[in-house]
Amino acid sequence: MERKYNGKEKLMITGLLVLFGVIAVIALFPVFSLVIASFSPATDLMRYGLTGELYFSGWDFSNYRAIFGGEGGGYWQWYLNSLIISAVLIVLSLFFSSMVGYALALYEFKGKRFIFLIVLLTLMIPFEILMLPLFRVMTTLNLIDSYFGVMLPLIVAPIAVFFFRQYAVGLPKELMESGRVDGCTEYGIFFKIMAPLMVPSFAAMAILQGLISWNNFLWPLVVLRSNDMFTLPVGLATLLTPYGDNYQILFTGSVMAIIPIIVLFLFFQRFFIAGLTSGGVKG
Repeated sequence: MERKYNGKEKLMITGLLVLFGVIAVIALFPVFSLVIASFSPATDLMRYGLTGELYFSGWDFSNYRAIFGGEGGGYWQWYLNSLIISAVLIVLSLFFSSMVGYALALYEFKGKRFIFLIVLLTLMIPFEILMLPLFRVMTTLNLIDSYFGVMLPLIVAPIAVFFFRQYAVGLPKELMESGRVDGCTEYGIFFKIMAPLMVPSFAAMAILQGLISWNNFLWPLVVLRSNDMFTLPVGLATLLTPYGDNYQILFTGSVMAIIPIIVLFLFFQRFFIAGLTSGGVKG
């Protein structure tokens, strides 16, 4: 039966919708301006900057033709590098971080609280402090200018471990006992029984980890050396040089860079809110 709202509730709902609509417009305006700028000639960008004004008669598709024609200085190679790194990193991060968070939530072992404390302390340390020691480790392992050198420090992310731990705390331990009675191994309990119950958390963390990996700039900038290995954020930054600013390619490439994140969110959106709310209130 459909619920009927009184006048006060309708007014409150209308006010919230207006408020959220205004916030959405403010949040999306930079993206809107970026899209408009991607169709603008380079001369207009240098003269007027990002205005967000719609002049369809002045739109020029030459920027996109340049991108697809290979004039972006290796743009599609950067795009491919980012796709590979993000895809592999999402899979590895979900796999290992979920197992660590699951163990911290549902198993009792010596040093459990200390390990969880280390995870929390790591969350509080800025990455810039850890960057130089991590760079030395990558140099020792001969992983400079490689995909794995970018991914290794981020595979078991503290935020992902904390998130999965908070979600797994609310899972019924009775299912683990039932699995053991049926002769299931501990790995079997996790993959066959518990992991399907954690699907919302996997989806939510896939979006967050994908966003972090796709937009990651500082660490790839430190680790990568050759133009063919650059990720998209690093590659786009190389378009701005003292000898010339390719703003038209930069803006057009940035618009194209939004597409994978939108696809990722649309693919997992029905699990996103459920995963965030469950992981945030349990534990």
